[in-house]
Amino acid sequence: MEGKMRVLGLKNCDKTRAAMKALTAQGHDPVLVDVRAEPLEAEERAAIVAAFGDRAINRSSTTWRGLGEDEKARPVAGLLEDHPALLKRPVIEEGGAYRQGV
Repeated sequence: MEGKMRVLGLKNCDKTRAAMKALTAQGHDPVLVDVRAEPLEAEERAAIVAAFGDRAINRSSTTWRGLGEDEKARPVAGLLEDHPALLKRPVIEEGGAYRQGV
């Protein structure tokens, strides 16, 4: 899917759905990647962490609040591997460049 705009998020996430709608209204044809159904590869997690650092994690989510202190102290890439719903959504990827939000 090289060259195709991808929206990384959860299919049932209001912010992800709003991003898809806004991007479509702007004339884009984004592809939704539900990170829970299609987990990100290690290289892509690393690229997201490189782009956003700790901001890649949604610290207001119920998933985050349910984690213990030891778990919260883990590296971001490991947290995203084990808990894909922690990704601060949406992440938009196009041409290898990542951005959060629309």
